[in-house]
Amino acid sequence: MTTAVIRVELPYHLQNLASVGAEVSLEVAAPITACAIVDAMEARYPMLCGTIRDHVTKQRRPFLRYFACQQDLSHDPTDTPLPEAIVSGTEPFIIWGALAGG
Repeated sequence: MTTAVIRVELPYHLQNLASVGAEVSLEVAAPITACAIVDAMEARYPMLCGTIRDHVTKQRRPFLRYFACQQDLSHDPTDTPLPEAIVSGTEPFIIWGALAGG
């Protein structure tokens, strides 16, 4: 099984909960997908279990968004392979706290 070191940027409230900085590096097994990244995140930082996605359904929480290579991937299937720039570590996978209101 091949793995890649993936850079992940987190919103401030998740940084505080996990006691980490704005960016973490995770070793993720191929294929590199949003689901695989969140699985690795929850395995390394168990205090984040249920904060990024629901425990049961594994669906992304409504006020969190996924971005890669300046594209919003929040509504893409979570098992879609991510761009090569994410896999190579050139670009970070971003978990962003969404804002509501107008």
